[in-house]
Amino acid sequence: MTAVLLIEDDDRIRLSLTMALEDEGYTAYSAATAEEGLAEQRRLRADTVLVDLMLPGMDGYECIRRLRRDDEVPIIVVSARDDTHDIVAALEAGADDYVVKPVAVKELAARLRALRRRARAASAAPAITELTFGELQIRPQAGEVRMNGTPVPVTRTEFRLLCELADHPGQVLSRQQLLQRVWGYEFGDERVVDVHVGRLRHKIEKDSGSPRYLVTVRGLGYKLQAP
Repeated sequence: MTAVLLIEDDDRIRLSLTMALEDEGYTAYSAATAEEGLAEQRRLRADTVLVDLMLPGMDGYECIRRLRRDDEVPIIVVSARDDTHDIVAALEAGADDYVVKPVAVKELAARLRALRRRARAASAAPAITELTFGELQIRPQAGEVRMNGTPVPVTRTEFRLLCELADHPGQVLSRQQLLQRVWGYEFGDERVVDVHVGRLRHKIEKDSGSPRYLVTVRGLGYKLQAP
């Protein structure tokens, strides 16, 4: 049974979400502070961690950064903040996804299932040695990205996004298609895609304002091409 750890300081939300997740078939654990949550995750090694941003003491951003230092557990932010700046900051800290409160439990459960499907799909993916776009090299088996031979540090989600675009060279993929294929969602906030594309551009483009590899096709979506 899949274990989920919820780090949330609001007693009412923590209790209701924990009970709702258990009704959906998950083994749910909870913590009221980031410090408690970090200790619980070291002990439990839950399959997924849900983190609120507005926590007492250590905030959610630092909690995510510390979680990410210890392991590669999928992290979903569950927050009342819906500003793009907050979404960017949470993803920069290491979160995999972002859900805005009030959250429907069915939607949250769907996202948790999508994370599991994503992990299974990654393990079953065909063994492609390397995908090359000019000076950009993507090595799906090794989980590596290189630019002119130099390693480029990317997160797991950025890597999956880059691989999905690389699997369709020169083809425009819409934000909704990328949400479905990379995140596994039938619906969701398309800003998550935009944020990850922006982060990738800062890492692989010489000038992220005038991208040559990861290109926007206005009104349609994104494509990966050799310059």
